[in-house]
Amino acid sequence: MTGFEKRTLEDLPVERGARILARADFNVPLEDGRITDDARIRAALPAIIRLRERGAAVILASHLGRPDGPDPETSLAPVAKRLSELLGTDVALARGVVGAEVSAAAEALAPGEVLLLENTRWEPGEVANDPRLSEQLAGLAEAFVNDAFGAAHRAHASTAGVADHLPAVAGPLLEHEVRTLSAIVEAPDRPLVVVLGGAKVSDKVGLIERFLDTAEAILIGGAMCFPFFRAQGIATGDSLVEEEGIALAERALERAASGDCRLLLPVDLVLGREFSAATELRALDGVEVPEGWMGLDVGPRTTEAYAREIAGAGTVLWNGPMGAFELEPFASGTRAVAEAVAATSGTTVVGGGDSAAALAKFGLAEGVTHVSTGGGASLELLEGRTLAGVEALDDA
Repeated sequence: MTGFEKRTLEDLPVERGARILARADFNVPLEDGRITDDARIRAALPAIIRLRERGAAVILASHLGRPDGPDPETSLAPVAKRLSELLGTDVALARGVVGAEVSAAAEALAPGEVLLLENTRWEPGEVANDPRLSEQLAGLAEAFVNDAFGAAHRAHASTAGVADHLPAVAGPLLEHEVRTLSAIVEAPDRPLVVVLGGAKVSDKVGLIERFLDTAEAILIGGAMCFPFFRAQGIATGDSLVEEEGIALAERALERAASGDCRLLLPVDLVLGREFSAATELRALDGVEVPEGWMGLDVGPRTTEAYAREIAGAGTVLWNGPMGAFELEPFASGTRAVAEAVAATSGTTVVGGGDSAAALAKFGLAEGVTHVSTGGGASLELLEGRTLAGVEALDDA
């Protein structure tokens, strides 16, 4: 496991009754005010429980969605309710993020009590990393714990700015994510196989370029494959093609041709007339997509080839589905990759919300080594970029 050069929760002295501000990632999916997936809340529990065990009064902060000011639909009230259930204690929800009423609520906390601030993005200074908001947040507590890996790439007031004013350490989730993902680049068990899917080459070009230098194989699926086909002069019919991705794909193909990493593309596809579960289907033994059809999944020969690569890997990184897995007729490719990842004996790391959702849908999440809680943060870390929320913490 690679080193972690920042102070952690275990390095932080916590006196009984000390108020600790903990940044978590409670950006959970909601449907009609109900949480449909509480994985991010559960991932935050170890830090909260550890702080309570040490007698701290815990003040939690998080964003939810992208509101432009206060918005009842993005209130953290459902999160407070779910946290209360999971912790077995009442988690009070503050009526705001900062201000006199919030400060009074924080000061009144007894050891072990938990207060959840309202959505940090209700404050206009959050995204702007306003120094005044950072100071107000810091004034609520005596120390800061950042355990929000999913927001660690954001230089916001509650993720980075507040660390300028308080002793600031990493929580266990943040530390584990950074260690695990850094190890894939710095010291993976070989061979390293990277599986990339989703819609846009531009979203993953940093990963492709990084792993062309470090991986044994990169397997491409999803709509990402179509810019690669277009770069080779192969017709893509009505398939979703990111036009700006064509030049990026061409560059990646050129680099792969002169390097040691094998860049694998689909050899067959499953087509549909339109993006619908009820559409007419066609199996294509090849990748030249006729007009009037769109590629919506990789075919069986591709999934067999990819499964063999995954089975022989020492380390697998998977980010992005192989097709429109949310539509059952086009879920086979993603399901096959998920099963192969879960079955392999090597280290398996899954990043990206769609990949994690696919694992959950197919009941395979328990079969992988690590499912990252961060989408953009995991991509940036794997690309070798510095995460603002980590950089702001105290050095070890």
